[in-house]
Amino acid sequence: MKHHDITHLQPELLATAQTSLVGKAIAEFSHERLLSPTARGDAWELVSPDGSARYTFDARRHALEHWVVDRDSLHRTVHGDGRPLDVQQFLVEFAPLLGIPDALLPTYLEELASTLASAMWKLGNSDVSSDELVHADYQAIEAAMTEGHPAFVANNGRIGYGGDDFAAYAPETGSEVRLVWVAVRRDRAELSLGDGLTEESLYAEELGEETLATFRSRLADLGLDAADYLLLPLHPWQWVNRVAITFAPDVARQDLVFLGEAPDTFRAQQSIRTFFNTSDPQRHYVKTALAIQNMGFLRGLSPKYMTVTPAINDWVRDLVASDDELQARGFGVLRECAAIGYTGDAFHALGFVSPYQKMIAALWRESPLNPGVPSGVAEGERLATMASLLHRDAKGSSLAAAMIAESGLGPAPWVRRYLDAYLRPLVHCLLRYDLAFMPHGENLVMVIENHVPTRMLMKDIGEEVAVMGDLPLPPTVERIRARVPVEEQSLAIHTDVFDGFFRHLAAILDDDGVLPEARFWGEVRACIERHLADHPELAEGAAKHDLLRPAFRHSCLNRLQLRNTLQMVDLTDQAGSLLFAGELANPAAAGTLAG
Repeated sequence: MKHHDITHLQPELLATAQTSLVGKAIAEFSHERLLSPTARGDAWELVSPDGSARYTFDARRHALEHWVVDRDSLHRTVHGDGRPLDVQQFLVEFAPLLGIPDALLPTYLEELASTLASAMWKLGNSDVSSDELVHADYQAIEAAMTEGHPAFVANNGRIGYGGDDFAAYAPETGSEVRLVWVAVRRDRAELSLGDGLTEESLYAEELGEETLATFRSRLADLGLDAADYLLLPLHPWQWVNRVAITFAPDVARQDLVFLGEAPDTFRAQQSIRTFFNTSDPQRHYVKTALAIQNMGFLRGLSPKYMTVTPAINDWVRDLVASDDELQARGFGVLRECAAIGYTGDAFHALGFVSPYQKMIAALWRESPLNPGVPSGVAEGERLATMASLLHRDAKGSSLAAAMIAESGLGPAPWVRRYLDAYLRPLVHCLLRYDLAFMPHGENLVMVIENHVPTRMLMKDIGEEVAVMGDLPLPPTVERIRARVPVEEQSLAIHTDVFDGFFRHLAAILDDDGVLPEARFWGEVRACIERHLADHPELAEGAAKHDLLRPAFRHSCLNRLQLRNTLQMVDLTDQAGSLLFAGELANPAAAGTLAG
């Protein structure tokens, strides 16, 4: 009998994880104006709606209504008696204010329990210091990340994973994984390919001739013609828990044929279902369908939706390559250059969309370590997920602060170069093309030279890019056109960059005494002003989007997840799914913060 490792499920680790997550819940729910702490002298107080539970704590408040709760000061009482901190009880106590439907509250509590389990594992196993990570390689940094999404409270739900699955597949474990391959009948599947790829070249490059010969032989042993099939990679969990059971008729009909593991080893990235090839890092990332519930979505992949993904990526790549400003900044994209999906099952015959239609699909994304990729790394350059700039090690030391110290640059010049690599290309895309990405930390790969981010590589293009204006698009790319009200288009910067990332980074640098937040936001403003000075022809776009206006709408992520823990937004109408809570003062606006 198989027993999973539960050595990390210990009282002392739980207490630390609970304190951290309750502190984050207070901070993020207060930021989204779901909770309103009351000042009590130098401290703060939160009282549950029924008056039974009371929380007191110290906190620092930063720009964009960002709270940093002193977790050592957190104290909870129930009916006047001291009680341990418990994030699930916290949710129950404040549920009337959080707007979560009763029917979905248990699901959210389960995601919180899983997030706690992940936190306990990291606390018991993560001993790499920020000073060490400064010199670490790409995958060592990826595995060392401990926080998850900086805004979402329940950010490691992974409902569906068992304990063994966590140990085998969670990115923080750094486990080596071999993907499972199936043959899918050609007339019941679709393979889409980007520029420069053919079916033969894709499989030869990703599998090699020896593995391909083995797979063909297995089909032949079953009396099947390999020419009738396409090859599709699966997450091992997906094969065992979904495909072999939910699609048993398809397997029995030999519309799906199990081929076994390929020899290459992979590591899960922070996005859970995307894998980096550790046997041959020049080979593509593989993104797999994974029917676990995590952070507001079932993590499937839609074959129908992905048929144009390579074409979208080719179009974005060509646009970026043809723009002098983007090239001057070294901005690049990692193309999702091939996609495959099986559509021969009973669920695809339904007259409506279902998560069961997203169970058997995959896509391939370029590796930045492939010298044939235009935006790949050169001699002397290193890679790291941009999410690492928000990382603190077990002792609370900031990786961003360590990078700045190691670089030899002053904090302000370091931030200036980072903003020119990250913010300036995004502003340019918005002003010139009405083009928006989803530029959160996990979607950016930093190219680092001498411990300074010098350029950025954007990924996850197919699902998360949008043209919000009338820029001409090829018919195959028209799907990315989004009709967004003009007053909301700037949220591509204000929400996704300022609120989604900079408010966290600015607070870290300020709290650590590295750079006052007023100076940070002054650098943000200066970056945007330099761009406009260099591109006076974009004055009309700058006026329309007005990134330096005094305030912008406050779009709230946790409100989305609390409203519907099963499907946070409609991917076909993401703008229409947003929830707002008034406006936030723009710290980059002139005069908002001194400096």
